[in-house]
Amino acid sequence: MNYQPKKVFFGKYVFAVSEEVYEPAEDSFLLADNLLVNEGEKVLDIGTGCGILAVLAAEKASKVVAVDINPHAVVCVKKNAELNGVTAKVETRLGDLFDAIKADEKFDLILFNAPYLPSEQDEGKSWIEKAWVGGKTGRAVINRFVSKTSKYLTENGRILLTQSSLSNVEKTLERFPRYKLRAKIIGEKKLAFEKIILIEIRKKQS
Repeated sequence: MNYQPKKVFFGKYVFAVSEEVYEPAEDSFLLADNLLVNEGEKVLDIGTGCGILAVLAAEKASKVVAVDINPHAVVCVKKNAELNGVTAKVETRLGDLFDAIKADEKFDLILFNAPYLPSEQDEGKSWIEKAWVGGKTGRAVINRFVSKTSKYLTENGRILLTQSSLSNVEKTLERFPRYKLRAKIIGEKKLAFEKIILIEIRKKQS
């Protein structure tokens, strides 16, 4: 039996989500609800999944680069960009975090709905598990992101990062100043056993 992609709706937008790709959930919608893009900005959406944030950002952005380690997600984003009429603005790339980004590329806004849940050693092997598995403490991917993101941010740019209260939000906030970044919590969503936290990060002004 052929699998039919599930349709997810957000406002006027519709997204087709295949079974190998993370379906937008509370973390995705928390980020989407707080997504403010200025006219003409260049946006990087890491771990783009089905491309919900990339498509939303494309309404005002001059260009959106949508990156995912999952090849099924890259295909999914292309379809959803076409479905929502923003193909010309959304460029998809296959890669792990910043591996697909050129050293001299800079972005006004970087988005990352991170894999943030603590996991067992044998988890994270399937494509869909890679969307949420964050290693033993839930911080494996977050720590790598924090250490690299500053160099790809314009001077007045910002970052929006989601993570779970299960993966030590305070430790994330404490790490950013090492890279001359300042971070603050701007939103949260309470779930049954955790809170989804939305963090905004900017460069420290010298």
